[in-house]
Formats: sequence, C-alpha cells, structure tokens
Amino acid sequence: MGSMAAVLDTSAAPPGSAQQRIAPQLPTTARLFHATCAFAVQKLLLPPWIFLRKVKTYIISPGETYPDQIKAYPALKHLPIRIFLPPGYDRTSTKRFPVLLTIHGGGFVLGNPWDNDPWNRAFSSKHGYLVVSLNYSKAPGSPFPKPVYDLEALIQLVLADTTLPIDYDRIAIAGWSAGANLTLAVSQLDTVKLHVKAVVPLYPVVDFVPTQETKCAGRRYKPDLGGFRGKDKDFLLAMSPTFNWAYLNPGTDLHDTLLSPAHAKREVLPKNIFMIGCELDMLAPEAWRMICSLAGKRVPREDEVVGRQMMAKEGELITGNDDRYAWEEVIKMDGGARYKWLLVPDQVHGFDQDSIGHMVGNDVKCLKDAKMKTEKMIEIIGGWLDDVMDVDK
Repeated sequence: MGSMAAVLDTSAAPPGSAQQRIAPQLPTTARLFHATCAFAVQKLLLPPWIFLRKVKTYIISPGETYPDQIKAYPALKHLPIRIFLPPGYDRTSTKRFPVLLTIHGGGFVLGNPWDNDPWNRAFSSKHGYLVVSLNYSKAPGSPFPKPVYDLEALIQLVLADTTLPIDYDRIAIAGWSAGANLTLAVSQLDTVKLHVKAVVPLYPVVDFVPTQETKCAGRRYKPDLGGFRGKDKDFLLAMSPTFNWAYLNPGTDLHDTLLSPAHAKREVLPKNIFMIGCELDMLAPEAWRMICSLAGKRVPREDEVVGRQMMAKEGELITGNDDRYAWEEVIKMDGGARYKWLLVPDQVHGFDQDSIGHMVGNDVKCLKDAKMKTEKMIEIIGGWLDDVMDVDK
C-alpha cells in the first residue's frame, strides 16, 4: 500500500494522443468518484491497516525494526520524523555518521514514514548510517507542489538539528515510488542540492506527460512466473487515476521538472544518481529512459520493453554483462558525475516493502524472491553510497 505511485489517466489525454502538457479538468462525475475513493482509502481502509501494523510492531515483534527516536519539530509538528541510529552510535562521542534521508511512497495520497521501518533499520545496521525517515503532507488536501516544499523545510530542520550526529559532507537521499519522485524534486532546490551528494530513487514515477497506455507499452510481462507476478495487468492501474486526480490541480504544467524530473536538465539535478527499477512495473521504462538520458547513453524508445523475457535465478540480481539490467557511467567533465542503473528482474513495484505481503497473499515464491533481492539491493546501494561519498569504514 505504501509503495504505490501515481500514473497518468488516459482519459485525460486527447484521442490518439500519446502525451499531454497540462493536467485536465475532469468531469464532475469523475471528480466525485475519485474524491470518494480517496476518502474511503484515507479514512476508512487505512486506519484499520495502521492499527494492525502497530499491533505487529508493539506486541508481536516489538523493537525489531522500531526507530531509536521519533521527533516532531515545532515548526512542522504535523510531520514527525523517524530516526535510526547506527550500531556504533554513542551519545557521549563526537563521532559523525553518513546520513541517508528517506522518503516513503503511497501515490502522494497514502503512506507513512513507518512504512519503511524494516528497510531503514536494515540499511542503518548493515552500513552504519544515520537514517532519517522524512514525512510530507498528503493529497488531495496538499496537492503538488506542497509535498516538495514540506520536504525542503523538513530537511533544513533536520540538518540544523545539533542533537543528530550528522556528517555534513556525506548526505544522500533515497525514496520509493512517489517518494522517489519527491527525492528527485526536492533535490533540485538549491537549499537541498547544496548538501546532497547522491540520490537513490527506487522505482520512481518521473514523467507525468506520457499516457497510461504508453507507460504500459514498455513494461515486461512474464506469465510463466505465475502467481501475483504472472498477471497480465499492472496492479498500479487500479488506483492511479485517483492518485493522479488528488495530486494534480487542473492546469498543472506536466513538464514542470519538480513534477516530472525526467524533463530536468542534467545540471539541475545532483551529480550522483542511482536509479532502480522493477522489471514487472509500468514505471520502470520512464526511469530507464531518464537515467540513460542523464548518462548520455542511447535513450530507449517509449515502446521499448525493459529487461528480457527469460526468468532470472531465484533471489539473484543481474549486475554484469547485460546493460538492460545494470550499468554505471562516470562522467569526468563539469566536476564529475556518476549515473547508475539497476533493474530488479522478475519483481513488481514495491517488492522490498513489508506491504508486499498484503498484495501478493500466499505467493510464497514471490515473497521469498523479494526478500532475497531486497537484501542484495540494500548491500549494493550501501556500497555505492560509500564509494560515491568516500565513506571511511
């Protein structure tokens, strides 16, 4: 639930059009339908799910992934953050730690910082980082660009917090889905870009211009996998029109780079970007095209399908000898930059989140594969950030 992202509704595009420039004003009946869906999810379905998550956290498995601190700054009391301290932290020491700021997903409508507690705890413990899980206001009450500026203000407060052991020379931002979009958006702002050495967007929505059909044309389908992964329709399609209506006010410029980072020039973004996509995700093609463009590589066609039809070995990532799955380009001009791509084979959007279990049900093979690949992906991300930010272990 916490990892869904918004996707453009094809009903908003002119007949025969593959793109559109501004967010349309939907008919009254459509607006009422989406408003009802958003209300039902936020007010009726989400609270019981949150309650069950808290029962699991506090009663069934207390302390395993819980943050070390939960803090709300007076200026943004409604946006508490969650802080994961590295294993070597000693409050009496002056030692500073590299920082990973993380931004949760949820289609800009759902989601909470605690959605990523297991991932954040695992990363902090594995790599010795101070991980801070950020927060932002949700649509439709806070449509674009409010969440971007929420995050800008919150990041400034975090970086000014003298109680945190921050190594100010080693700060990175990561996010998932809608949160990955927001990582690429907020890191364009001068107040944030000045401090950020690297960005890690995980299965982001980066372009609101192409229609839904165009996005689906580049997605890989593998019926032979069976179960949840073998379906012939992307699960993001169900709620994406509602997410889109909630986040985009009519008349919004869809080429705005804070909304569609794929249209940003290279110099506007941080110099080091590690883009991660999922092979069975309709958002993977646009992420692939964006990172190829930034790296100066051949940009795939909109209808060019990601990955390959053959299935990978269970739990394995394809990290060498196949540019469709993994590569890195180092650009030495203009101060240098690094752009890295990783496509996770045979997995869906949100595979690395606890909420995946609620979506796939008893698909044991999918869950086992997801867990193994999540662990390996966290290892790769940490190693790359260490290298990029020159972290001394």
